Amino acid sequence: MLTLILNGEIYAPHYLGKKDLLIVDEKIGYISDQINLPENFVDIKVVNAEGKLIVPGFIDSHVHITGGGGEGSFRTRTPEIQLTDATLAGITTLVGVLGTDGTTRTMTNLIAKARGLEEEGITCYVHTGSYQVPLKTLTGKIEDDIILVDKIIGAGEVAIADHRSSQPTAEEMAKIASAARIGGLLSGKAGIVNVHVGDSFDHLKVIEEVVEKTDIPIRQFHPTHINRNPHLFEEGIRFAKKGGYVDFTTSSIPNFFEEGEIKCSIGLRRMLDMHIDISQITFTSDGQASLPDFDEFGELIGLKVGSVATLFQEVRDAVLEESIPLEIALRVITQNPATILKLNQKGMIVEGKNADLVFLNKEDYSIHSVLARGKLMVEDGKAIVKGTFEK
Repeated sequence: MLTLILNGEIYAPHYLGKKDLLIVDEKIGYISDQINLPENFVDIKVVNAEGKLIVPGFIDSHVHITGGGGEGSFRTRTPEIQLTDATLAGITTLVGVLGTDGTTRTMTNLIAKARGLEEEGITCYVHTGSYQVPLKTLTGKIEDDIILVDKIIGAGEVAIADHRSSQPTAEEMAKIASAARIGGLLSGKAGIVNVHVGDSFDHLKVIEEVVEKTDIPIRQFHPTHINRNPHLFEEGIRFAKKGGYVDFTTSSIPNFFEEGEIKCSIGLRRMLDMHIDISQITFTSDGQASLPDFDEFGELIGLKVGSVATLFQEVRDAVLEESIPLEIALRVITQNPATILKLNQKGMIVEGKNADLVFLNKEDYSIHSVLARGKLMVEDGKAIVKGTFEK
């Protein structure tokens, strides 16, 4: 199957200008100033992308694809993600995680859901484990999971600095990081440790102690929710200045902002102003997670569900409201997560990589069309491919 895309203005995510793209099956075959259609050749689908910006498909590397939560009892377990939740948001690659619930949500559920999403048309990986230490793995060992199971690329999300975590020690975190690192080295995967960071003033101390007292590098960890409050955000800046990665969570509720959560688009501007290298920053949605609101005594007082649709919304706000160049803002949901997670076929518009593409309307940066592995999933803002049980 050949698809020729003409006259699009390409952000790869660095700016390439107006180019033509030839898609060969699932891959980007050629990028050129002009690709002429030969006469009497095989059937080629031609798409005119005049007036559109073409950017890499978005990567959301922290999503509760099987649902999450349950902090308000069984009835509050959040639903699984559906295919069009992702594709309508421009997301062509997901990384699934478990969360608070490592009992009724399991690794077998997670991997089965990832494979189902792949059959429906997008790319999906997972991390092994959940909040609790020791991690609840598939095979019984973190390194075995990463080495032997193609879909498992790292470990987490392990919770720290949170009343819902199992309060892991630095020694326990070091063992998790070591196992994930070995698994990654032996399999060619990232072996990253995804770390949920809560509201506690313990902040990133457990991770920092591991880095200070062992040979495990700081970039073995990928701490998320760094924007959840002002004091954690400041610690995140300090962590990044040491060379660490930081991840912002785009899903939120108004109460959180009233309590001091940093809006992602604003947080990105602040980190760039503090001279943090853009390559160290990612955005994830925490999609399908419960967003519980607790009072001062730890009692649940409210609950919402995270949305993957917020991922690009915050990047768009970074461009339109914070004046961050599009090619810079895009990196936090394309090139950066692809590099950090060693997703070598993802994150950039380059010949030979997967044809994961998002067409944006130039006038307002809204999503027009989405291709995942060369297949058109969304056209003119409407899903043309739906999940198995979607109407």
